[in-house]
Amino acid sequence: MAEREDRPLVKICGIKDEATLSGMNGLPVDYVGFLFAPSKRQVSPERAASLLAAAKATAMAGGRPPRAVGVFVNPTMQELADTLAAVQLDVVQLHGDESPEFAKEAGERFGVEVWRALPAEGEPGAAGAAGEGEGEGTGKSGESREAAGGASRLEAYRGAVSAVLIDTAGGGTGRTFRWDLIPEYREKARSLGLKLIVAGGLSPDNVGELLARYETDGVDISSGVETDGVKDNAKIAAFAERVKKPS
Repeated sequence: MAEREDRPLVKICGIKDEATLSGMNGLPVDYVGFLFAPSKRQVSPERAASLLAAAKATAMAGGRPPRAVGVFVNPTMQELADTLAAVQLDVVQLHGDESPEFAKEAGERFGVEVWRALPAEGEPGAAGAAGEGEGEGTGKSGESREAAGGASRLEAYRGAVSAVLIDTAGGGTGRTFRWDLIPEYREKARSLGLKLIVAGGLSPDNVGELLARYETDGVDISSGVETDGVKDNAKIAAFAERVKKPS
């Protein structure tokens, strides 16, 4: 059964070894993510280049190699330049306090897509490194305060980024945020011509519920497809297939 083209994009973040990539051969995964910010999943640009070579040799969604995403927290332009000189990324994903102006300049200077991560509930810059904030939990976040500015924050990124990723504030919580906020973000993103990607506490067990209830352009996961801190290809397969081929 061919995967449906209208299903959300799948990003597996925090890739650290070739075995994970080879085990993803034939899976409907659109993006793989490499973390360059301090993290237990951090890789050097040189290591990411080796991993990207393995990814390029692996057929994933649509029989094509996945696109490569680099995750950064408050990088300088020089740090981006040095990293991109070593590894040919398709997307730069920003998770710190980067301004819309910084995001736009990065995209124009380096010829890459730029994604901006924002906490669904909380201040900009509180999302943490991608891959740190996705956990196994299925419950909604216990924090009840509304996002500072909510979806209105997306307005500043019109023309500066191609996608906004909303995540649980703080990172490393293993919790989802309040999914009832997604429609507001989705409507705003659509009005601005931006993709909306959802992360935070996702797993193979709850992603079906998420997508049955809410519309999103993509989903991003790291620790939710790990066992004892190591990527688990069976979990990756279950997650990707539940996103692309729901029952």
